[in-house]
Amino acid sequence: MFFSKTHLPSRLHFFLLISAGLLSACAVGPDFKQPDLPKASSYTESSLTQKLTTAPGVPGGTAQEFVAGADIEAQWWELYKSPELDVLIKKALQQNPSLGAADAALRSAQENVNAQIGGQYFPAIGLNGSAARQLQPAGIFGLPYGSDIYNVYNTSVNVSYKLDVFGGARRAVESARAQAEITQFQLEGAYLSLTANIVTGAVREAALRAQMQATEEILKAQTNLAELTERQLDIGTVSKVDVTSQRTLVSSSQVDLVNYERNLAFARNQLAVLVGELPSNANITKFDLSTLRLPEKLPLSVPSSLVRQRPDVRAAEAQLKSTNALVGVATANLLPQLNITGAIGSAALTSSALFGPNASLWAIAGGIFQPFFQGGQLLAQRRGAIANYEQAVYQYQATVLKAFQEVADALRALETGSQALKSASDAERYAYETLDLVQQQYKLGTASYLAVLYYQNQYQLAKVKSVSAQATRFADTAALFAALGGGWWNRTGPAFQPKDIANKDHNETSGKN
Repeated sequence: MFFSKTHLPSRLHFFLLISAGLLSACAVGPDFKQPDLPKASSYTESSLTQKLTTAPGVPGGTAQEFVAGADIEAQWWELYKSPELDVLIKKALQQNPSLGAADAALRSAQENVNAQIGGQYFPAIGLNGSAARQLQPAGIFGLPYGSDIYNVYNTSVNVSYKLDVFGGARRAVESARAQAEITQFQLEGAYLSLTANIVTGAVREAALRAQMQATEEILKAQTNLAELTERQLDIGTVSKVDVTSQRTLVSSSQVDLVNYERNLAFARNQLAVLVGELPSNANITKFDLSTLRLPEKLPLSVPSSLVRQRPDVRAAEAQLKSTNALVGVATANLLPQLNITGAIGSAALTSSALFGPNASLWAIAGGIFQPFFQGGQLLAQRRGAIANYEQAVYQYQATVLKAFQEVADALRALETGSQALKSASDAERYAYETLDLVQQQYKLGTASYLAVLYYQNQYQLAKVKSVSAQATRFADTAALFAALGGGWWNRTGPAFQPKDIANKDHNETSGKN
């Protein structure tokens, strides 16, 4: 519809008032409601022991106790009191490419929100200019004479705006914001996984090193005994079977040693990649279980707060919010679409007259479109949006259940792991004492070779199990911190802090479109 020039101000005021009123209307579709908190008073089926079993004098045997309701430190790994571990994690937070990719994804999602706001909430304004030279007979305008060739110059400012009558635009922006929240919590999840994996990787590296050292000591004792047995064979006090049996045990320990060396190399390579460096250039510190300190106080968040602490649960909740908003978008697409367009400019036959008083022109128009028949497309899209929301509901429930399971598993692992370490360390001590006595008896001729062979094997198994139990205590502690969310909400500063990014401003432009 066109209006005369004399009524332009009042007409614009009218449309502005109408637009403001329509924007204040309610958006169609369901409003998002935060899921109810889980109704649970504890994580485990049966009550936990507040103070865990200790194993004095053994790495990982420090006294630990659960502190209900305590908060988690942002840098929880510092409780291990290992400067080398702290340096490794700091470097990883600066260089890990997966963490950097998650950070870039967050920035991309945030800019997508800005793009949605700009495209959905504000009018599109553009400048247009043209110059043409054309041939049109004067007779078609009813003129008996005149030049058939002339120039036409035109400039204008064009404005178009889609009225958000039913809230489709607001729902689209709401969904984009929720998608940004998803990427934010995915970044926090990557941060949590990275720090926890480095801690457990360092523990594994130390455990393999300790197991390899224990195997080397056992191998040395077995080799010495094999040489002694061969000397006894020379004087006829033992049989050939005794010698070959001992040599078999030596070879078996050599195989174990090679496997430990291989797995230790794998563990160090994994740490190098987590730090963001090539295995050949990483120069990873050699860790030792005896230099690590087991955190004595274990924070235990109340169950109702777990869903607010876990990045994966928060991301699943944001997915709920996004799919809920998209139901509103699909609903709004079924309803009338209102648009306003306008233009103001000038047109003339000469460039000098283009901005003259008689060259101005303007237009304003409104339009409405009501979808009537599109083969069921819009209805199917709305049903699909509802199904996507229902899928997100089930995924959220599954994520919450998994979160509680991981905490319960970590708690039970800590409880049973402390008991296992106590038993394993006792078994190692007893096995060593027994082996030492039997070896002395064998040298004196009062014990059989089969007894020595048996207790050597028993001590080897006990030593390896003890080291494994020590490492498990450190790893299970890290698993509890990770299962409870890792304290990211107490962190100051961003998750990813790169030293430098090449071509950071490569695609930045000074204009805004």
